[in-house]
Amino acid sequence: MINSYRVLDLSDDRGTVCGLILAQLGAEVIKVEPPGGSPERAKGPFAGNIQHPERSLSWLAFNRGKKSITLDLENQEGKDLLKRLTSSADIVVESFNPGYLDSIGLGYSTLKEINPGIIVVSIRAFGQTGPYRNYKGPDIVIDALSGYMYLCGDPDRAPVRVSFPLSYGYAGAQGATGSLIALYARELTGEGQYVDVSAQEGMTEYTLMAPLFWNVLKRINTRSGQLRGGTSRRTREIWQCKDGWITFGIYGGQLGGRVNTELTMWMKKEGLSNEFIESIDWEMLDMAAISQDDLAMIEKTLERFFLHHTMAELYDGSIKRKINLCPIWTPREIMSSVQLEARGFWEQVRHEELEMTATYPGRYFKSTAMLADNKGERAPLLGEHNEEIYQNELGLSPSDISSLKEKRII
Repeated sequence: MINSYRVLDLSDDRGTVCGLILAQLGAEVIKVEPPGGSPERAKGPFAGNIQHPERSLSWLAFNRGKKSITLDLENQEGKDLLKRLTSSADIVVESFNPGYLDSIGLGYSTLKEINPGIIVVSIRAFGQTGPYRNYKGPDIVIDALSGYMYLCGDPDRAPVRVSFPLSYGYAGAQGATGSLIALYARELTGEGQYVDVSAQEGMTEYTLMAPLFWNVLKRINTRSGQLRGGTSRRTREIWQCKDGWITFGIYGGQLGGRVNTELTMWMKKEGLSNEFIESIDWEMLDMAAISQDDLAMIEKTLERFFLHHTMAELYDGSIKRKINLCPIWTPREIMSSVQLEARGFWEQVRHEELEMTATYPGRYFKSTAMLADNKGERAPLLGEHNEEIYQNELGLSPSDISSLKEKRII
């Protein structure tokens, strides 16, 4: 747990996952919003299909466990208040355009004079340097320029993006990792540091093994759709079954010898096999040399067998037989997972203002030292913690706070 640390989260949706992760680890994360609210609050869809700053599902999902204060960073009084907060903070997370905080006198060089141990994490599309530093970079652009999109889709069609935006989620996670490394370094040196996160670089890292195919085989990995790519012979990995989809790969060698023999016996028992499939010596099968006709016969037999069963039947039967087959779950199946339920992964969060209770994912790991400090906490209302921070902590009087509200500073 890092509950002795304070984080000032000045970011929009590009950096909000960073603060979420730190909050899940137990840090006190204070979301510093403009007086009119963070742009995240205007992002749909909305709970009950009612457009309102407190009903954005994106806001509710990615700001759980945080506090909220409002503050105009371009007003001198607002700047002074942020500087006072910085003196007791450990981490500042921001996603403004490069140079913006410096231009208003709140850049890293200024903040570290106030607090030499401060760690500033900047999350941008292309980082703080280079010829692209000032370019806009929504998720689809990052997917494209990282090479990730080149690998997604069917081989005979144009590249596609993943349907849910991922790039800034990865960038936020990498920002959280960078901040924790900086915290560890501070324990050794007493000094903070500046962490510069590029979403493009982070997403490029998630192309996984693709660059290695060139380094090792001098072959460029390309889109393979529902086929298994990266090999000279592409075989199906995504299969339809009675009530959904499953993933299963056809292999030769030792793995194929064990798995495919068990699968063949299963099909034979149910009368869904044939002489050709039963005659194959799976361990000696060379997938790189198999003819297209033979591969088509294998796939046709498997396709017929899978269509006779549900995802649950195939999964349970595969576990018993130690076959590397797995269902492709929809959100409904994920929510019904006995494994996640057994680990207490889901959390019920009450939203009194919305008159609803919602189910949220919990922390992504378990630890013997992990306390449930913020378990079940909802996302904050706009400026919900103004009084706690400005009055109780910074010592502002009620009349001071009223004056700041009237001037739209908070």
